[in-house]
Amino acid sequence: MKFRALLALLAGGSLMAGCAATAADTKSASAAAPAKTSKSSRTAFPSTYKAYPSVPTAVTGVTIFDGEGGRIDNGTIFMTNGKITAIGGADTAIPGDATIVNGSGKYVTPGIIDVHSHLGDYPTPSVSAHSDGNEATSPVTAEVWAEHSVWPQDPGFSRAMANGGITALQILPGSANLFGGRSVTLKNVPARTVQAMKFPGAPYGLKMACGENPKRVYGGRNRIPSTRMGSLAVNRQTWIDAQDYRSKMNAAKPPKRDLGKETLAGVLDGEILVHNHCYRADELNQIIDMSKEFGYKVTAFHHAVEAYKIADILAEEGICSAVWADWWGFKMEAYDAIPENAALLQKAGACVIIHSDDENQIQRLNQEAAKALADGRAMGIEISDAQAIRWITLNPAKAMGIDAMTGSLKPGKMADLVLWNGNPLSVYSRPEKVWIDGALLFDSGDPSRRPVSDFELGQPGEGDVK
Repeated sequence: MKFRALLALLAGGSLMAGCAATAADTKSASAAAPAKTSKSSRTAFPSTYKAYPSVPTAVTGVTIFDGEGGRIDNGTIFMTNGKITAIGGADTAIPGDATIVNGSGKYVTPGIIDVHSHLGDYPTPSVSAHSDGNEATSPVTAEVWAEHSVWPQDPGFSRAMANGGITALQILPGSANLFGGRSVTLKNVPARTVQAMKFPGAPYGLKMACGENPKRVYGGRNRIPSTRMGSLAVNRQTWIDAQDYRSKMNAAKPPKRDLGKETLAGVLDGEILVHNHCYRADELNQIIDMSKEFGYKVTAFHHAVEAYKIADILAEEGICSAVWADWWGFKMEAYDAIPENAALLQKAGACVIIHSDDENQIQRLNQEAAKALADGRAMGIEISDAQAIRWITLNPAKAMGIDAMTGSLKPGKMADLVLWNGNPLSVYSRPEKVWIDGALLFDSGDPSRRPVSDFELGQPGEGDVK
């Protein structure tokens, strides 16, 4: 992403005007707890993320949606050293040396977070040479890691920031396999390597899939699974083997290292989070039963178009549902989708997330949340604007295991936020400014702060277009 600008930075220039970094600035702005490691979740490729330098900044006179369901009118938010320092009303104290941004008539939200993306693994241009999201060679490929396919120069990253206010995202393997491999959580920053984008302290995820995709891919090759019962049989045997490997890991003489079983043991140890692609309500419940059999927890069901049918069960189990606003009918297991899905989950007290699974939809998650909100209100479910913002900020952060660091606007959290030129739930609103760790990385009014990939053709408003 923006490789020429990065080369300029290395040559002593500035990636963004006025953003020359010092070692002290970088160290203070990027401080975060290191990722937990163990026998079961070895981190062979650690994060080298360093926040871009920031200056003390306050946004004043702005309507604030804090990501936790709260709203502050005529509010003030102050950030320094990469963190949110203060948030409150017009009387919030601001140091005299702070840069002041007038937010009158505008809105601030936490940075938008997408829990389900394939950017970098299926980058633009969409050609076969770039198709790196599915290792569709076996129904069980827990050994692969999505980060090893991420191309940092994917134009989708900069478009997601400029159009959608995306500050963090989880990159998942595809859904061809029952066990697709590890996911990776990224900060949406320009970088030359994926390690420099990796969200510091974020746990890994495991992508699993059920339903039509695995049985279609492998049944078509005349091998198991060709049915849903075949899928459950392979799943259960894989977990049995993982339990055996895990018990041997704790023995005096551990077994030979196995990358796939290492990831599965990390799930059983509670260190790696399970993100399960699944559509039908009956299958969601089957997966919950299986998780209890083997002693792991599903963090989130993705797509989950029939989650509304078992909303009470999902609420009781504490499992998030990452859903679309209104995608349906593109295959049989999506036939019973309804646009009120998110609202019914919310009404039941379950964790709701609006996700993309698409390089275009990631640019308008705010609008997708607005559609789901409107459909709920149309059937008489009262949900506030501030609560709907939680669907694309704190809830995805919770499912990704990073909610202690980002996802809402609280003192001490990372200063990841978006200034919108109007209500973010309006189709007419767009990001005006985006800060990540307090660094201004996008400004619609400043061409030098409009990230653009070398692989962009150059659209009006995106970078310097001559």
